[in-house]
Amino acid sequence: MMESTEATPDSKVIKKRALPKRGPTEHEKLFFVIVLVFSIMSIGLNIIHHNLVNSVGNHALESHPTLTKREGKKIKKFFSNARDMVENSKHKHHPHKGNTQKTEGQVPLTKNLPSSTNDHSLGNLKCAAYGGPDDEIAQREMMYWSDIQSDSEYISPFKRNNDAKGLPTQYMTFEPDGGGFNNIRMAMETVVVIAHAMGRTLVMPPAQGMYLLRKDRSKQNTDFSFADFFHLETMSKEHAGLDIITTEEFLKREALTGHLRNKTTGEIAFPPGNRTNWDGQDLKPYKAYMRDVIYTPLWSPGSCLAAFPSSGEAHDVEDLHEMLNTITKEGKMDYERYLDNPTPVDAPLLDRMRENLAGRTNLCIYDEEMQKEPVLHFMCYHKMRVRLLTHFYSFLFFEDWKQQNWESRFVRDHLRYVDELQCAAARVVTEIRRLAKEENPNNTEGDFDSAHIRRGDFQYKDTRLDADQLYDRSKDYLTDGSVLYIATDERKKDFFEPFKKNHKVYYLDDFKHLFQGLNTNFYGMLDQLIASRGKVFVGTFHSTFTGYINRMRGYQAVKNKLEGYELGQMESYYFTPDNQKEAMKKYRPQRRPFFAREFPVAWRDIDKGIKELSLEMQ
Repeated sequence: MMESTEATPDSKVIKKRALPKRGPTEHEKLFFVIVLVFSIMSIGLNIIHHNLVNSVGNHALESHPTLTKREGKKIKKFFSNARDMVENSKHKHHPHKGNTQKTEGQVPLTKNLPSSTNDHSLGNLKCAAYGGPDDEIAQREMMYWSDIQSDSEYISPFKRNNDAKGLPTQYMTFEPDGGGFNNIRMAMETVVVIAHAMGRTLVMPPAQGMYLLRKDRSKQNTDFSFADFFHLETMSKEHAGLDIITTEEFLKREALTGHLRNKTTGEIAFPPGNRTNWDGQDLKPYKAYMRDVIYTPLWSPGSCLAAFPSSGEAHDVEDLHEMLNTITKEGKMDYERYLDNPTPVDAPLLDRMRENLAGRTNLCIYDEEMQKEPVLHFMCYHKMRVRLLTHFYSFLFFEDWKQQNWESRFVRDHLRYVDELQCAAARVVTEIRRLAKEENPNNTEGDFDSAHIRRGDFQYKDTRLDADQLYDRSKDYLTDGSVLYIATDERKKDFFEPFKKNHKVYYLDDFKHLFQGLNTNFYGMLDQLIASRGKVFVGTFHSTFTGYINRMRGYQAVKNKLEGYELGQMESYYFTPDNQKEAMKKYRPQRRPFFAREFPVAWRDIDKGIKELSLEMQ
């Protein structure tokens, strides 16, 4: 975008005095000539600036092959107000960012939730607006996150550098994963952390239907934005180092103003059909357009570790390369050395990288060339094996260990399910505890066990066991005679008869009266939250649904200092395979395929370095 030409200072008005009649002196003639020249130059510069600004718009209009006369008038009008719109849209409703009022015309991140649901502190949990329970009960049951005020002020090195130089806003766009919701969630967590680390404004993809989240399309919403599941609006407000906008807002800022060009031809390129709102639309044309006009890194989590230097300086990038060379010369990774022997979170760079590489031999570094790109686009393209099916902590590595821990805390404390789900889960857990006490009066805490049994279309056939096998493989771990909550996609509940021999079994359907009116497409997330509160949990290996339950259990174990929390251990098990049944009872390093389970590095010792990082930001 063209920068405004500075206005020349207003001329001072000088009152005339009565002077003797005489001709002008040589000095006066020279003065008048200088004034005349400067006046002509000022007028000329303003004309040039005006023509240049108009030429950008006119060229953009002329180069568009499908633009109608009516559309052309609309866009010309848009061009005349573009600068004001862009400046206004950059001032988010954010207490740390100077403007606490929502800007007129700003596109909300979701239209499916009442505005009040986004008007709260992420560090808290209040359930009065959602039908209870009491805040104290809800917080005790569900809050695994922390409210660390200094963390909200942290700004990544790249954003600090760009802001100090007054550089234009940089953006990052992405395509959601094409799998089930928890695969989509994992990729979303990863791109949010990447955007923050790069200091880029994150552009959320259009609301769309998601795999297995299309139930009762005629009766309820099935086109979802990520802001329907996570408090993204609040997260953007509360964090000084992160801005989040919609695709619609991004396309109005950058595409309709002629800033996006075809990477092959260099010509200005507009969105297909001049559309900016792609919510609920066929996204194939949109994805093709974004790939054509935006730099697209081909980062693959299975083959490289995405590394972020501690600054934009070349020497930091070289340090990362040198560390990689040293490690690769050592040969294959010795996984056994890390069993119950984790690398300290503040260990030297070489030691931290060695464990985090997890057998990979390449780095994808956010280097100087990529730092200069105004927009980055992360696509999901299975044919090219470009897919962010990974945990953020498995893929992203930071030279500064304090930033590594900050990003892990950021996901724990802010990328959590919305309060409506947390409160519904708290009501169900409270009722399960009541039933458990009723079943066994000696169970004063109302402890219960939980399990996740994946049936449906799960592709890993070794996990598809009959109920007798599932019971036999879990009976030594489950508490004898306990109340058992089963999260499952199995519709025929008589399948679980073997478990009823020794347990009082409950399912989500048994508690529907506690969350009436909740969109049924949210039931999976609710199932996860409830199952995460079991004293003992048995899950399905390879399932990212089970994986997220275990991560939330890891957060809870650390917060409540449960046995083994120092090593990231917990009372979680798997039905199968045999060599993984007790995997969560030990500290194990990350290993491919990363998505098959969650790893203790996600929750273990991530609160270290808070004070040091806070002091650095002062």
